[in-house]
Amino acid sequence: MRHIKSLLEDFRLTTVEIIYHLPDHPSVLQSFVWQDYDLPPHFPKLLHFLDFWSRSLDGRLHSVHVAYGDHLEIPNIKHAAFLEKIH
Repeated sequence: MRHIKSLLEDFRLTTVEIIYHLPDHPSVLQSFVWQDYDLPPHFPKLLHFLDFWSRSLDGRLHSVHVAYGDHLEIPNIKHAAFLEKIH
């Protein structure tokens, strides 16, 4: 039920590619993909995650690429007009 409430509050599926420097080899870049439902354009969940990353992880951030989908709608449920059993 919480998931449906988030969709109704205009949350969007947000996909983020985080490029960061490897701690032991700073000249080498690594990619990490993060995905969650977040609220554009301020992205509070993403900002919270990036704050955690900066405080707790050794890999220094290089760049962050954000993509998010259109507003999601709950589909209408329709009853089947025909049902047949196959043996």
